[in-house]
Amino acid sequence: MKDEPASTGRKPRADAARNRERLLQAAREVFGTGRAEASLEAVARQAGVGIGTLYRHFPTREALFEAVYRHEVDQLAALAGTLAKEAGPVEALRQWLQAQVQLVATKKGMLAALALAAHAPADLYAYSFERLTAAIGTLLNRAVEAGELRSDVSAEEILRALIGMCYLHDKPGWQATVVRLANIFVDGLLVPGVRPVDSSKA
Repeated sequence: MKDEPASTGRKPRADAARNRERLLQAAREVFGTGRAEASLEAVARQAGVGIGTLYRHFPTREALFEAVYRHEVDQLAALAGTLAKEAGPVEALRQWLQAQVQLVATKKGMLAALALAAHAPADLYAYSFERLTAAIGTLLNRAVEAGELRSDVSAEEILRALIGMCYLHDKPGWQATVVRLANIFVDGLLVPGVRPVDSSKA
């Protein structure tokens, strides 16, 4: 009678893992809006857990920021591989850049809502920049090899240009403006004969 099912000891760990994933997703959604009411309490409500559960997983604001940011970077890096299989070379690059704009929106929202310094730890910056540059490189090389984009612009230059556009715009709805400008930027890299997108509909 004293023996408990072997699964009993594993359930809390499974629940904790699910709660952590829900908190990461909730934080992305809450902070991605950039609204003033974004807060740790709002993240906990969105995830359907108490604020104490949030703090058990992320004891500091910095810990939440780093976990969400790393999670988003990893997903964005994986997205490059998915898009390379599902979309044309130039369209895949456009879609990835649009997703990168959302990552910056989430980062900006977190920095503001969590009252953190504008700069990330050096190791986190190096990790994210390396992974994101490699992801763009995969898509850029594919488009160049397909004969659709010029070969005289590097993945790092595209990433820096996009991030610069994101941080030069901060009015409500800035993401749509940056996506439109990113499409214009990509259009400038097209080789003659490749059809650009209609930036007014982007």
